[in-house]
Amino acid sequence: MDHLQKEQFMKEAIKEAEKARALGEVPIGAVVVLDGEIIGRGHNERETTNDATTHAEMLAIRDANRTLQNWRLEDAELFVTLEPCPMCSGAIILSRVKKVYYGAPDQKAGTAGTLMNLLEDERFNHQAAIETGILEEECRELLQSFFRELRKKRKEENRKHLRRPQSD
Repeated sequence: MDHLQKEQFMKEAIKEAEKARALGEVPIGAVVVLDGEIIGRGHNERETTNDATTHAEMLAIRDANRTLQNWRLEDAELFVTLEPCPMCSGAIILSRVKKVYYGAPDQKAGTAGTLMNLLEDERFNHQAAIETGILEEECRELLQSFFRELRKKRKEENRKHLRRPQSD
């Protein structure tokens, strides 16, 4: 897969992240690609569903499994805007995804090279190759701007709360 194709698929993952943002979710998106076609899509839905397992990668993998009618994604590639966490890395390993491309590293929960590398750990029965930095700036900015806006909103809400007159 050439660099232009990788960027094209990461842009699709970014579109998924924008869907999450529109829902008030942390903007993370993912797509699963097989033979040059998207077979699975997902975006973060944790707040919407109140389900800790509804990360973008998990939903994209589930969608791809449904598309293929198979739990194995052996020749598939996953594009995700943020480095996978331990849960998502586990799902990637268990579904046998061939390769993972991610945009921004995750300093707090990244297990595809930042905190540890579960995906290439040879102790597991499957490994997934990793390529980082695909549209990294765009992916990072999407997350940073979301959290900037969230902090600003919370600060304004706190100010409004403090200004309310006290009732006797």
